[in-house]
Amino acid sequence: MQEKMFTIPAPFSLPQTLDCGQAFRWAPVPGQPGAWQGVAQGQALTLWESQGEVSFACTQEDFDTLWAPYFDLAEDYAQKYAALSSMSPILAQAAAFAPGIRILRQEPWEALCSFIVSQNNNIPRIKGILARLCEGWGQPIPGAGQYAFPTPQALAGETPETLAPLRAGYRAKSLIDAAQKVAAGQVDLTAIAQAPLEDARQQLQKITGVGPKVAECALLYGFHRTQCFPLDVWMKRAMQVLLPGFSPGDFGGNAGLAQQLIFHYSRMHPELFAA
Repeated sequence: MQEKMFTIPAPFSLPQTLDCGQAFRWAPVPGQPGAWQGVAQGQALTLWESQGEVSFACTQEDFDTLWAPYFDLAEDYAQKYAALSSMSPILAQAAAFAPGIRILRQEPWEALCSFIVSQNNNIPRIKGILARLCEGWGQPIPGAGQYAFPTPQALAGETPETLAPLRAGYRAKSLIDAAQKVAAGQVDLTAIAQAPLEDARQQLQKITGVGPKVAECALLYGFHRTQCFPLDVWMKRAMQVLLPGFSPGDFGGNAGLAQQLIFHYSRMHPELFAA
């Protein structure tokens, strides 16, 4: 099928969306300003951002079935930003600071593994571990020089010793336990997608090493449960300093976007927390 060029206007920013800590398999293309490359759901893609628009080449079928859903293009983010901005001056500032963040619709299994790896970790190390995981256990994507994310079945028979090349430390045990439980149907990702939110949280926490924060991240970024609001020590402090009196439930279905805006704004303004 013939590729076409698709151009998406603002509000949509590649660096704000792809480098804000919600996905770890995207990176700028060296020597090509505005270009990003990555892999999602077994396919590789290059995107370009220029003059406030994002462009990428793919077939109409891939755009309709993969990339438009993945980048959540059917949702009106201008409306979401306006609703959050109206709630608080600091949220309005955070929204104006990063007006192009979108919540990606990632594959649930990959998101679960990514946030298992993310525990007590930094973004460069997370990206490195996931790259080694895909190169060692994922299938090559023809003509792309990239690898698909490994299936649960590909990891279920591994041991911490065989996963040692990942340099994932204690997280390797959690990856193996997740793979075994998902492959055996003990943790049913399809059922979790439809389950009441509290049930979904509890199901994911059956996996060794998956606590409330990892479960919340997996549900937000892998299952698009946008009322989820991942909280750790840093985010709790950010809420206390920037939005005293607010709780995650106040943001409703925009909670996940609010969390991203607050996290990004806080990370870029450390002076707010100097005291």
